[in-house]
Amino acid sequence: MTVRSVVYTLAAVVLGCAASVVQAQEYPSKPIRLLVPFAPGGGNDTLARIFGQKLSESWGQQVIVDNRPGAGTTIATAMAARAAPDGYTLLLSSIASHAVSPNLYRAPGYDPLKDFTPVAMLGIAPVVMGVNVGVPAKSVSEFIKLAKAKPGNFKYASGGVGSVMHTSAMVFSQVAGVEMLHVPYKGAGPGYVALLGQEVDLAIDTTAALLPLVRSGKVRGLAVARKSRLADMPDLPTFAEAGLPGYDANGWYSIHAPGGMPSAIAAKLNKEIVRIGTLPDVQERLRQLGTETVANNTPEQLTVFVRSELAKYTKVIQAAGIKPE
Repeated sequence: MTVRSVVYTLAAVVLGCAASVVQAQEYPSKPIRLLVPFAPGGGNDTLARIFGQKLSESWGQQVIVDNRPGAGTTIATAMAARAAPDGYTLLLSSIASHAVSPNLYRAPGYDPLKDFTPVAMLGIAPVVMGVNVGVPAKSVSEFIKLAKAKPGNFKYASGGVGSVMHTSAMVFSQVAGVEMLHVPYKGAGPGYVALLGQEVDLAIDTTAALLPLVRSGKVRGLAVARKSRLADMPDLPTFAEAGLPGYDANGWYSIHAPGGMPSAIAAKLNKEIVRIGTLPDVQERLRQLGTETVANNTPEQLTVFVRSELAKYTKVIQAAGIKPE
């Protein structure tokens, strides 16, 4: 390489970096579309609207929440992967879009690692295990004993294949060494109707979804997947306290952008999203939803986290004998 070519290369790099910084300084100059792979009203949609509204207030540009449910989150996720990487299309990503569905579909339309720019984690939602009041087990250890005595006899509800309810129960089955029957429903709502009607025996779902039924006494809570007990439910033990320390399954929510988005824009988005997560009113809303913010929250850390979750659920799904559709 000649001296002249080296100079030209360095100049191109400098100009490219300068252009990226200018673009980030000007961003956003128009509305942002936030794709949500779920129908309105659920936990994912609620988080998208909380953070979207705050971003709109911060930057004076509307963040439009665009719900595109279906096909195990792959419709919206594939749309995001194909969008221009300019920061004006974002994805409300989750365990479903980036860890589970890529293992359930032969052609999901995207690569969860290669086709996206990680931005920030929004929060982690611990899961709770609950049984209908007709199940005699009063603890996780008692339930495991009953389930081992009757392999395949106990049924768990889910909101569909690949949902948090499904994957959390699969992990429980494998860690506890029990065989249970999966009963998928068209959404979590019908699954809870079945649980209350004692058509199924248990459900493992996020605290936001299941704790109201536990608090009301309609469902018996057995454990929560946290390192410590919930402050407002001190009688509910952690899985480690309940005798299953190896159990680790939670729902999580994050923001990803199309691959190739300038790092300066990703950094600007990350900084503002992290700031929003510390606001007292947002913290309180997240607490009500049973969602916890993440202290270490850079794009690089999100990449490491997603990679580990993808590897984890690849093993879980393969061990369960589920074949990609």
